Amino acid sequence: MTSFLSMKRRHFLQASAAAALAGVVPGLSSRALAQTALTLGFIYVGPKDDYGYNQAHAKGAAAVKALPGITVVEEENVPETVDAQKTMESMINLDGATLLFPTSFGYFDPHMLAMAAKYPDIQFRHCGGLWQEGKHPANTGSYFGYIFQGQYLNGIAAGHATKSKKIGFVAAKPIPQVLQNINAFLLGARSVDPIITCQVIFTGEWSLAVKEAEATNALIDQGADVITCHVDSPKVVVETAAGRGAFVCGYHANQSPLAPEKYLTGAEWAWGNVYSDFVKKAQAGEKLDNFVRGGLKDGFVKMSALGPGVPEAGRKAFEATHAGMMKGGFSVFKGPLKDNKGNIVVTADKSYAEDAIELESMNYLVEGVVGSTA
Repeated sequence: MTSFLSMKRRHFLQASAAAALAGVVPGLSSRALAQTALTLGFIYVGPKDDYGYNQAHAKGAAAVKALPGITVVEEENVPETVDAQKTMESMINLDGATLLFPTSFGYFDPHMLAMAAKYPDIQFRHCGGLWQEGKHPANTGSYFGYIFQGQYLNGIAAGHATKSKKIGFVAAKPIPQVLQNINAFLLGARSVDPIITCQVIFTGEWSLAVKEAEATNALIDQGADVITCHVDSPKVVVETAAGRGAFVCGYHANQSPLAPEKYLTGAEWAWGNVYSDFVKKAQAGEKLDNFVRGGLKDGFVKMSALGPGVPEAGRKAFEATHAGMMKGGFSVFKGPLKDNKGNIVVTADKSYAEDAIELESMNYLVEGVVGSTA
């Protein structure tokens, strides 16, 4: 629900626009990013308690609130429309924010880019893989994590729990980050048993509760007995799947309280570490990185505790692979690898570790995934 303060921020824009015409935009001329006292702005596309994407970012924001000299302003339920621009502008002009984190995928273009051009002294960092050096402004950048490592570990747990050898994935949109997760989930499961298949259903939006429930039921009706997802709030998927007797693997945050007996494990974000690094650099007067990435070993990603549905063999395989990832250099995607149309997408001589830039443009589903990106 939009708060009174949120409405005040948006109404303030008229006054700030008038001030800008008079050359009196409040505080912009005297503020610098390097300062002990720092105000951060966090913008969420959904509620902060969604058991998912937005909650994970809100937990990260809460972690930096405890740092000295830090003020955090937040706004939730901001759509990926011009409203995102209004929120960013009001945080800058009303709250004095000098470092903004618009967290949702659709905030980047045109919304964050428009604000970055208008306020070149303000720093913007976007969660996703859209920023490109030489193409986008120097006061913008992107941060993201190799959470497909977590989905690979989810797949190992799923591979040991499935009886039908069919696992299911409820996905929002076929963008590279989502495709990485679908593919990694199946590859993890196939490291246990190469005959396992994964069916994916795309809902078309980040948050569509009815379609997410329908997709989960459809996957189970077609034989899937372990379900995971990449949508903003996995709550509906987790509760629907567990209610049908299927096992579930979580995503974004820990959903085990929603299905304690059926929750195998989950791939979680650890954004507090990422945001704390940004804050410490800003307060020290250091240049903020434009391109920030990391995985399990870097503290960007973590795993939920294993649930009771994971057998002992699955626990051992999970823990051994997790240890390998923590050392660094573990390759989820390695050749020979075909897509689900029979084309070679990774040749036998190639192996992509977690920092491979090629993964940021993934546009295929691997062999064994039933579904289409079209």
